[in-house]
Amino acid sequence: MQYENTPVSQNIEDRRGQGGGGMAMGGGGLGLGAIIVVFAISYFTGISPSVLLNGAEMVTRGNGGYTQPASTGRAADPNDPTRKFLAHVLGQTENVWETVLPQQTGVQYTPATLVIYDGATRSGCGGARSAMGPFYCPIDKKVYLDTSFFRDMKTKYGGGGDFAYAYVVAHEVGHHVQDLLGILDKVDAAKERVSQTQANALSVRVELQADCLAGVWAANANQKWQILEQGDVEKALATAQAIGDDRLQNAARGYAVPDSFTHGSSAQRAKWLTTGLKSGQVDSCNTFSR
Repeated sequence: MQYENTPVSQNIEDRRGQGGGGMAMGGGGLGLGAIIVVFAISYFTGISPSVLLNGAEMVTRGNGGYTQPASTGRAADPNDPTRKFLAHVLGQTENVWETVLPQQTGVQYTPATLVIYDGATRSGCGGARSAMGPFYCPIDKKVYLDTSFFRDMKTKYGGGGDFAYAYVVAHEVGHHVQDLLGILDKVDAAKERVSQTQANALSVRVELQADCLAGVWAANANQKWQILEQGDVEKALATAQAIGDDRLQNAARGYAVPDSFTHGSSAQRAKWLTTGLKSGQVDSCNTFSR
């Protein structure tokens, strides 16, 4: 992925090395405070509480218990490669959506802030920690990303690569676009009137639309700056497939339960990312009618 000559965002909040704000877990499992925070994150992100709780407990068991890291008192280096890369990716999303969103939908774009952290931090939606993965909080309009997730992508989720990392950020920014369009509020209201299975299906539609919007960003960014290199799309699709609910559930317990899906199957995620990439149009991303 070529990104050096693309816009740079200033909307990055670097909390790495600062510690603070997380939830402590002992060797005996999740504490009550941690469980409350997990359910808060579930409510605002659409991720099933059982998935979050199981993931957090697996991390706790695997690490012999998680304790919030102490603050190092060291300011993050603004010139480190990861921050510079993310500043370019976020800058691209801002530049693209500031043009595309009003042109295609009539809605003005206001940027989200990207918070990068290590271990755990606080968000407007409650505690954020690495076991939850990247997420968007509509309350404070911020995307939260523990940069260790990129290391996990290399070993667990499709092999990583710059464009695959950028896709993850663009997916979360896609949720911010949905927020600006009023989609998240409508879905939250609809979830209150339906069964859990139907609510999960709505969450899947939200996530697939964010995948498609990530593709819309990529299509328009490539048209502006020729960011894509050979193999980039394949790596991003491999990531989309690797984080499909069916693949994650099969890996965790040997079988998948479609009614519990909250993000979509591997095939669905790859399909909608491809749809956005091919069209570059927001109106191609109506996952609620297909």
